[in-house]
Amino acid sequence: MVKDLSVEHARHIAARFEDRVYELRAKRARERGLIPTILPYTGYGLADPDTGWVRIFARAVLAKPGAFDAGRHRAKVVADGVRGWRNFISPIVPNGHVLVRINGEDFEMRADRGGVIDAKVAATLSPGWHEITLTIEGGSPVNAPVLMVDAAQEFGVLSDVDDTVVVTALPRPLLAAWNSFVLSEHARLATPGMAVMMERLLRNKPGAPTFYLSTGAWNVAQTLTRFLSRNLYPQGPLLLTDWGPTERRWFRSGMQHKADQLRRIATEFPHMKWLLIGDDGQHDPYLYAEFARRYPEHVAAIVIRQLTPSEAVLAGGRSHGILNSTPGVPWVYEPDGARIAEQLTELGFLEADPLPGK
Repeated sequence: MVKDLSVEHARHIAARFEDRVYELRAKRARERGLIPTILPYTGYGLADPDTGWVRIFARAVLAKPGAFDAGRHRAKVVADGVRGWRNFISPIVPNGHVLVRINGEDFEMRADRGGVIDAKVAATLSPGWHEITLTIEGGSPVNAPVLMVDAAQEFGVLSDVDDTVVVTALPRPLLAAWNSFVLSEHARLATPGMAVMMERLLRNKPGAPTFYLSTGAWNVAQTLTRFLSRNLYPQGPLLLTDWGPTERRWFRSGMQHKADQLRRIATEFPHMKWLLIGDDGQHDPYLYAEFARRYPEHVAAIVIRQLTPSEAVLAGGRSHGILNSTPGVPWVYEPDGARIAEQLTELGFLEADPLPGK
C-alpha cells in the first residue's frame, strides 16, 4: 500500500511539474508578444430537434501575430511539407477561457491544463456539415467544421490511422515520435486502395459519418487532416489524445484512449452500427473484438488490414487468434483496399463495380 501511494505521489508531481513548465513558457511567450490563438479541429454532433448536441475540439496556443490565418498555420510557419515538430513547441494556453458560438447561441468553456478543448454542449443543428465560431480571450474568432449526424442514421465507419490508412513502416515505439516530430506530411504514404474502398463504402449511404481513431496527439491534427484530404479519404472528425502525465499516470494510455472513445461513440449514437477498420498489429483486433462482444448491436463488421511481413515485424507481431472470434459479426482480413472491397462486396456492404463499358 505504501508503494502504491508513493507511485501516485510521484505521478502527481510529474503532472504538477508539467503544469509549471506550461505556465513559465506561456508567461515568456506573452512577454515576447505572442497572442492567444485557437487551432480549430473537426467536431461532431447529433442532429436531433429535442436532444441534439455538439462535441467541440480545439487547442489553445500562443503564436506570433499573423502566424495563423483563421486558426490555420500560414505557409511560413508550419506549411505543407514542413516538419511536424513545430506543432509541439508552440506554447499553450492552459485553462484558457473560450467562447463558442453555435447557431447564434454562445457557450463559455475552458481549455484543459494542456490547452485542449474537448467539450460537449446541447445544440440544435440540421444534419450535415456546419461551422461554429470559437474565440479565446485576447484572440481573434476562428471557425471550426462540425459534422452533425442525423438521428435517423444507422451506419457509420470508424477507422484506425497508422498502418491502416497511412503506411508507416516503423517500430511501434518510434511511430508516434517519428510521425509527429520528423515526418513531412508529403512523405507519408496512403495505404493502397483504402481511400477508394471507403468512398465506395459510403457511396450509397448518404450522411453516413467517418471517424478516425488514433493514439496520436492533438498537435498533429491539422497535418493529419490535410493528409487525409490530399489522399481523398472521406472527411470526418479525428479522435486523438494528449500526451504527458496526468494526475494519476506518468503517461496516458493509447489503448485506453481508443477503448474509451469506442464506448463513448456507442453511447452517443445508440441507434447506429459501425464498420470498424484497423490493422493486424498488436492491438486493433483485440480492441475491436472486445468491443463487438460487449456491444454486438453496434458493430456491422470488422475490417482488418493484413500487414506485410516487414510491417508485422515492426509492429511487434500479428494478432491471428482473435480473428473471427465474434459470432454474428463478420470479419474481413486482407492486405489492401482492393482486396478488402472484394470481401465487403461479397458481404453486401458494397455494390459490385460495373464492368468497363457497361
